[in-house]
Order: sequence, then C-alpha cells, then structure tokens
Amino acid sequence: MDKFEEVKNMKLPHLPQKKIIFWIVIIALAIIILTGLYTINPEEVGVIQRFGKYVNTTEPGLHFKIPFGIDKLTKVPIKEIKKEEFGFRTIQAGIKSRFSSQDYSNESLMLTGDTNIADVEWIVQYRIKDPYNYLFVIRNMRNTIRSVSEYVVRQIVGDRSVDEVILLDRKDIA
Repeated sequence: MDKFEEVKNMKLPHLPQKKIIFWIVIIALAIIILTGLYTINPEEVGVIQRFGKYVNTTEPGLHFKIPFGIDKLTKVPIKEIKKEEFGFRTIQAGIKSRFSSQDYSNESLMLTGDTNIADVEWIVQYRIKDPYNYLFVIRNMRNTIRSVSEYVVRQIVGDRSVDEVILLDRKDIA
C-alpha cells in the first residue's frame, strides 16, 4: 500500500504549457502531411474520391489529398497496354513462349457464312483512355471487352465464307 501512495503523490516535472501545445501541433501537422501526400507515376493517373464520390483526376507528380479516409486515391494505369486472348492463353511470353494446354475452342470455333466451321484465334489489345468511365461507369472492364470483341468477330466471320476468313480477308478481319 505504501508504494501506491508514493506513486499517487508523485509529481511530474513541470513543462511549460506552450511547449506542450507547440509539440502537439507539430506532430499533428506532420501526421496530416505524411498521410496526405501521394505520388502518381508517369504511366498512371490518380482518381480522387471524397466520401466515395468522384472529385477529380490527378496527373503524374506529387499531390496532396485530405487524409484519414476522407479522400480515397485509386491509381489507374492509363499507359499500360492490356490484352485479351481468344482461343488460347499465353502462360509465359518470350523467345520460347508457353501456351496453356486447356481447350478454349468454345471461344474460337465459329460458324461462317457458308455454314462451315472456322477456328479463329485472336488477341485484343487496349488501353484505359478514360479513368472515370473505367472505375465508375463500366462494371467489369475485362468481361465487357471480351464480350464486345467476341460479338464483333463472330459477326464478321458469320458474314464471310470459310475461304474468305482463312485466305482472302484476314487483314480486313484484323
């Protein structure tokens, strides 16, 4: 019990109140600045949301956002070329490319205009042009690209004979 009374009666060293307030303000400002600064790389843009609502798009460089979950940053790679493969999948690209042995013929087998079946494999390459639409308008970019591409290629192949698809119009189809 004596130790408890001794600790209870102990006094802390007296610090000037102005110094305490000064250091609290300095630490608070440092935390706000350090949690609010962010960098956008040259190949991307930043999309800022405030409480979940779109505010603006920021260009590459050093920027500041309101910290503590008020502003949310989403980086969008606008210069990255993405690709979707149809009828096959590349496991490892390079000098000795490796391809998946899984069957993707449900994507590549198509009925031509003269009722023959053609096995058409293709690749679609794309970049994100509008970060706002990418994040907020289109629900699933990958599925949308795949669906639209497959629809267009099936329409084109369905309007031509198998000979035109294989020999004559390959460049036109591409």
